[in-house]
Amino acid sequence: MTTQDRAAPEVPALALVRGTSEVGNPVPEASKKDREPDPYQVARQIVLRQLAMAPRSRAELMQKLEHRDCPAAVAATVLDRMTEVGLIDDQAYAQMLVRSQQSGRGLARRALARELRTKGIEDHLAEQALATISDEDERDRARALVDKKLRAMHGLGTDVQTRRLAGMLARKGYSSGVTFAVIRAAIADAPEHLPD
Repeated sequence: MTTQDRAAPEVPALALVRGTSEVGNPVPEASKKDREPDPYQVARQIVLRQLAMAPRSRAELMQKLEHRDCPAAVAATVLDRMTEVGLIDDQAYAQMLVRSQQSGRGLARRALARELRTKGIEDHLAEQALATISDEDERDRARALVDKKLRAMHGLGTDVQTRRLAGMLARKGYSSGVTFAVIRAAIADAPEHLPD
């Protein structure tokens, strides 16, 4: 045995497996902040946080992941898995959006279609969701909006009322045919316009 061999003590194999140094002290691991985070885990957390705040479409979530510089392949894999387990469902999302926007804001099918497009809903899913609104439902909702607005317009001339009501319905996506039929009927039924 040479003097060099005696200078370096033998390190037991078990110490190497356990991650201890030659003298029995633990070998320092790279700290957590030095390690690169798992991109799939980061993407999952982003998606879960977004879904916890409000329902989102797959396209909206993809956009959020792109904004956070998530690689496209990672984003697609995570979104596929979330869709597979039912956390992302564009069909249910489209139906919920149509119901809430039609009843809450009084939007017509045309405005709802535009809203669905901006949320990234595929055309066939949007058509299915919009098919749940009948022409009668749309007319009834337009009439409710006109009646409510008309109460606040008491004392204005018929032309002014018609112009303002038509503008309101147009902004909500109602066709001119529905708009003017509903306005004529509402003004004719208004107490201030009934003959004495």
